Amino acid sequence: MYDPSHLRTFLAVAQTLSFTQAARRLGLRQSTVSQHVRRLEEAAGRRLFTRDTHSVELTEDGEAMLGFARRLLEVHEQAAAFFTGTRPRGRLRFGASEDFVLTRLPEILERFRYEHPEVDLELTVELSGTLHERLAAGRLDLVLAKRRPEDPHGELVRHDRLVWIGAERLRIDPERPVPLIVYPPPGITRARALEALEREGRPWRIVCTSGSLNGLIAAARAGLGVMAHSRGLVPPGLVRVPERAGLPELGEVDFVLLHAARPGTARSAAGALAAAILAGGDRLHRGRHEPNW
Repeated sequence: MYDPSHLRTFLAVAQTLSFTQAARRLGLRQSTVSQHVRRLEEAAGRRLFTRDTHSVELTEDGEAMLGFARRLLEVHEQAAAFFTGTRPRGRLRFGASEDFVLTRLPEILERFRYEHPEVDLELTVELSGTLHERLAAGRLDLVLAKRRPEDPHGELVRHDRLVWIGAERLRIDPERPVPLIVYPPPGITRARALEALEREGRPWRIVCTSGSLNGLIAAARAGLGVMAHSRGLVPPGLVRVPERAGLPELGEVDFVLLHAARPGTARSAAGALAAAILAGGDRLHRGRHEPNW
């Protein structure tokens, strides 16, 4: 009833909320992406997206289709792997950004390990900048992280906007330096926050530095200051800083999958995990629970 290529296209649009970004991820024309979505909507007999010239949003039926599409594609991939005898095996060194600590990425990894028991998965959770460095040094096979502004490479998983967040009771005094809660270098959000403030000529001071997302969240919840963070991943207990605070715009951010230049024996395992993450990309938002990594 549902064409797997149409389901993949639907998931790409649902995860990026952009027909243009989905086309880039899939290597298709934007008209082809629109056609796939239209045919899937015809097969389902329901509208899956509401869209205008400025935004794309899932309908209630589109939200329901997410789970069905993901499961259908998982079964399709399992069948293909079984009958082609191409089950991946070996050691896979996977690096995930701190940004995903509070999402349902662990569920995707748990499912991957269940379906690919021959793969020895090694997980590294670090700053995006550090993961980029380790990948370039050949110490990781696959990375899920923020894309550096100057780097066009990577397979887009989700597109988002960076915003300022802090405790709800926090008030920013416009006459004093902005109190910042940041990752240490080479944190990408740290660099973006400092660049935005410098561009606006806004004085700032660092009140907390931590390489752990949980450490930053604790400082922010205590009301020590503000931090730059993905809009779709705002942790519980924190809120967006209102515009009246006068903080500068931070711009957009892409989360991408990056493969090692020389993956060697990990190539098939990295490809299988990348496919699982792309299929389950809608899970990569803040979940209800806070898993401990």
